[in-house]
This record gives sequence, C-alpha cells and structure tokens, in this order.
Amino acid sequence: MAATILDMEKLFQLFDNSTTIIMNELHISYLEALAETGANIFEGEILQDLDSFTERRLQKEYEGVDLSQASNEMIRKAFQLAILKGMKEAIQPNHEMTPDAVSIFISYLVEKLMSKKEQFSLLDPAYGTGNLVTAILNNTNKAVKAYGVEVDEILMKLAFAGANLQRHEIELFRQDALQPIFVEAVDIVVADVPVGFYPNDVVANEYELANKSGGHSLAHYLYIEKSLKHLKDGGFFVAMIPNFMFEGEEAANLNAFIKKNVVIIGLLQLPLSMFKNNKHAKSIFILQKKGEDVREPKQALLAELPSFSKKEAMRGIIKNIDNWFKENL
Repeated sequence: MAATILDMEKLFQLFDNSTTIIMNELHISYLEALAETGANIFEGEILQDLDSFTERRLQKEYEGVDLSQASNEMIRKAFQLAILKGMKEAIQPNHEMTPDAVSIFISYLVEKLMSKKEQFSLLDPAYGTGNLVTAILNNTNKAVKAYGVEVDEILMKLAFAGANLQRHEIELFRQDALQPIFVEAVDIVVADVPVGFYPNDVVANEYELANKSGGHSLAHYLYIEKSLKHLKDGGFFVAMIPNFMFEGEEAANLNAFIKKNVVIIGLLQLPLSMFKNNKHAKSIFILQKKGEDVREPKQALLAELPSFSKKEAMRGIIKNIDNWFKENL
C-alpha cells in the first residue's frame, strides 16, 4: 500500500490506531502501548510477540504512513497528542506534560539566552516525556548536547520513543534527579519543576534548602538547588515554577539562597486561563548562576503574559522581550 500525503491528523491516527491494537492485544495501558508502537516505527519492525493476524493489522497501519515526510515538529506534536490521550485515561498525578505553547515560548527564551553561543549543553532534571526539550531542539539550528533525568518508567519509555522518532541524540537517565547525577555542568537547565513534598528525607538533608524544622522538604525548592549545582558559572536556569513559590515559612531560606547564588533575570507569569485552578498557576523563572563576568541586568524582565492564542498581544510581548534582551544581556 502506497503511503498517503502526511499531515498531523494522519500521523496522530497512525500513533493512536497502532497503539490501540497493541494495547488490546497485550492487555497493557495506552501509554505503555504508545511507547511500544514508537519503538516499532523507529526500528522498522514489529518487536512484540503477536499473532500473525495482529501483525498484519499493525503492518497495514505502519505502511500507510511515510514518516520521512514529517517534520520533527509534526512528529513531536502528533506524538504529544497521543500521550495526552493516554494521560487522560491514566490520570496519574506525576503524568503531566508541559503545555505546548509554553514549550515553544521557552524554546524562544532559550534561543535568546544562548544567542552568543555556537553550541550549548542543556539539562532537564524533570524530563517527563521530553516534550519541552524536543521543542527546544526542534527550534534551534545550533548543536545541542542534551541530557534528561526522569524517574518514572513509563514516561522514560515514551521519552526514548519520542527522541528516536525525531532523530535526536539525548542522553537520558532513569533515576531520581535529586540523587547524584553523573552529568557534566551545562550551559542551561530547563524544567517544569515538580511541585510538592519530597519523600526521601535522607537525600533532602544533603541540600541547603532542606526543611530543617522537621517534616518533608519542598521538591520545588530542592530542584532549583539541584539545577544550580549542574550549571556552569554564568549558566542559565529557565523553569516553570508555582506562583506560590515565595510564600510560606520556608520562603525566607529560598530568598537568601537565590540572593547568594544567582542573579534574577526575569519572572514571566503565565496566563491564569491556562490553569483550571488559580492555585495551580505557574510562572517562568529565569536565573543566571553567579560567575566572574555575570552582571545584574539594569532591571529584571517582569511581565504578565497574555493568552498565547491572542496573537496581537503576544507579538507586543515578544517585541518588548526582544528589546529587553538588546538592552540588558
């Protein structure tokens, strides 16, 4: 069967149809089956032990689409849609994805911050399925050495599948990112920082930002400290953080830690309309690790971002941010 002209919908249907076949045949979850079909498409063969009828059905799906017609961004977005479908069915709290508009916006910020470098290294310590990192890689022409850390097995399998389908070389580690990571210092850390309490008090106590008054430490604080440990002097941190980050009893420790170790580049509040509940609202926090040639900007980049669907308002914000970078970095 000749492959048809490819568009996003056809590519999503390929992922969805083949995933559903594998899910029903092997009695596994949609997300597990999606990782399996991603491996099949990348390897060009069916890797599961299936009966001949199911193999023929799968083969028919795979032969109907020529992936070489697709851009990396089309593959990323279609694979992301399939992941989102699986996450809605799974409803696991740690299975969440950075919204697509935010991933694209952060990739724009990364380009701005890395504009003086011909190539750069990048770490995401809360990698998830890799949607944020692959969006960055798809929107740069520079050579990037990328690392990702993710503890969840299913998310890691999806991350491998997504990176392979987009032909990205990303070094992935399946582990708790707050434990020692054997990664060299990088130019930039990006993350959608996990929010909540970190259950491993023994590991947490190694951190300056651990809760010293008893009880579990805040994971979102520890991830900031961990990220800075893996940055070169002068390196940048760009992350989604909860808007309540600087509230509560521990906030004074965080403020002192930030003042000692980094320069605040900016804080961009994401539109509240993106979040079902205002208490889950987030902002993009941009820091630069202190170093010999690091200077504080004349003023930090502070803004409330409009809805990403409001094109005219977004163009105005982008223009203002472009001007800020010209004057301050």
